[in-house]
Amino acid sequence: MIASHPLAFTLAVLAVLPILVVVWRFRRTVSLDAYAPRTGGDAPLVSVIIPARNEAHNIERCVRSVLSGAYGSLEVIVVDDHSTDGTGAIVRGIASEPASVGRVRVIDAPPLPGGWFGKQWACHSGAAAARGSLFCFTDADTAHGPQLLARSVTALEQRGASLFTIAGRQEMVSFWEKVVQPVVFSILLSRYGGLETMSESTDPIDKIANGQFILVRRDHYEQLGGHESVRGHVAEDLRLAQRFTEAGLGAHMVLAREHMSTRMYTSLGEIRRGWGKNVYAAGRDTLRLGPVGRRILPWVFPIPALLPVVPVVILVLALSGVLGDGALLFGAVVTGVSLVYWMAVYGFSQLSPLWALTYPLGCLVFAGICAEAAMRGMRVGWKGRTYDMID
Repeated sequence: MIASHPLAFTLAVLAVLPILVVVWRFRRTVSLDAYAPRTGGDAPLVSVIIPARNEAHNIERCVRSVLSGAYGSLEVIVVDDHSTDGTGAIVRGIASEPASVGRVRVIDAPPLPGGWFGKQWACHSGAAAARGSLFCFTDADTAHGPQLLARSVTALEQRGASLFTIAGRQEMVSFWEKVVQPVVFSILLSRYGGLETMSESTDPIDKIANGQFILVRRDHYEQLGGHESVRGHVAEDLRLAQRFTEAGLGAHMVLAREHMSTRMYTSLGEIRRGWGKNVYAAGRDTLRLGPVGRRILPWVFPIPALLPVVPVVILVLALSGVLGDGALLFGAVVTGVSLVYWMAVYGFSQLSPLWALTYPLGCLVFAGICAEAAMRGMRVGWKGRTYDMID
């Protein structure tokens, strides 16, 4: 069949090349395990700042995981962002325990000013009260391993970075988490390549950070205006990494799946709302767009999520007799290679490789989220608030 359809085979090879490039670029990714834990009496004080809005179901796990870490020179500041579920009371209870006195503080965020996103305002408020020479911004839905902070301080110092971030393990429990989340992270990976490629880049457009854990040097953070400089960007983590890079300061990311875990969303509804608020605005910040590009982007934005499904559709149509043998060859080759790739993706996500059979469904769901986000444009809602993003 290959000899009879050389064009179809050539197109199949070309379609497979992007997958091979992603795998090749990811091979250089460095693990946090490569860095020894920071020890010694001269270890810098780290202010761990946790913005929290209605996080009663997460906050205790997060705070206790930070406190139980091997890095001793730290303070924990939880910024209660007008929670109505008792988040602040839970942390105050932890702060009153003998082992936590002097190590944990709760700050009530002031009223949200116009032009600010809530998370940025909470981080800004926590930073204003912090004493450390290093700031660690972390989300309330994270669980920190014992050596996460100690190894991260070493990595920041040895890399000469001003901003250091990690890619941790994503907890996936429900059906839709297992179907959709690996697809989202794989598409993000295909945009940025391996983490080391991203770390070495000096082009701000190729930078990203994970807001679940960002460690920064205080002096450089304040020099750049901190979270105030990204107050109107929904993807504040990405914009912070870009801001550091624009200033010639190193922004690095390593893999740390054994050192931090996060359950971002628990249902399809949460996945839709969560990624829906981030994906379009963040996508705009990762592309150089002129006036024409800004007009076209909403119409083409879902395409990257749809592309992996195309070979499957072609294969099905060919098997049903709608398309000819050339299409069958193309669909079979590309779908076969894609399935192996997605088995690796789902396996890397610590799921059974058999979940790879659901990748077309995951792609379609994510494409729908992208389309909805693009149609909504620059207005997003999250946790009872509505924001207009900076264009």
